[in-house]
Amino acid sequence: MDSITKETTIGDILQIKPDAVPVLMEIGMHCIGCPSSVGETIEQAAMVHGVDADELVQKLNEA
Repeated sequence: MDSITKETTIGDILQIKPDAVPVLMEIGMHCIGCPSSVGETIEQAAMVHGVDADELVQKLNEA
């Protein structure tokens, strides 16, 4: 995977870019390993946590 997109799932990020976990924690995603979050896309997570999906994708790719 070249980069993280809004369609990338949390589960994929945990596998391909574990250094990005602190970015997810910053938005309040403290249950990163729970079954529902692992299948969630970045876009879905951003919506649930009230953050801009494009900004989140940028931060995750920079991590």
